[in-house]
Amino acid sequence: MGGLLCGPTGLARTGGLVFLDGDLGAGKTTLVRGLLRGLGHTGPVRSPTYTLVESFELPSAHVHHLDLYRLADAEELEYLGIRDLLDGDSLVLVEWPERGAGILPAPDLSVRITPHDGGRLLTLTPAAAWRERLAAALPRALPAS
Repeated sequence: MGGLLCGPTGLARTGGLVFLDGDLGAGKTTLVRGLLRGLGHTGPVRSPTYTLVESFELPSAHVHHLDLYRLADAEELEYLGIRDLLDGDSLVLVEWPERGAGILPAPDLSVRITPHDGGRLLTLTPAAAWRERLAAALPRALPAS
């Protein structure tokens, strides 16, 4: 998945909204850490559990990582400047997106992380606009909807 999002023509370079779904400890922040490394980030990647937002201005992409687990009300996203973060040029990765229901728009991509055979299984569900781009980037075509 790294090349798909982080490669020279990866989707992370064009911006978008990605929901990360999985239980506590599923590996959502670890996935974000790997994506940031793939985009060239060499510094620390802290979980935004307490800060709610961690932003990364990289030469190849602008990335905002949100963790909404501790959000008391979806309206708090307005105070976080969600409209500015969703500028169309940035990649916005959201953990616990259901906590932002009613404020967050539909995602370009949803990634579900589940345990599988001692590892992790990633299930990608793209919006229509990303489906073609993902299918072209993947060695196997995604199932038609």
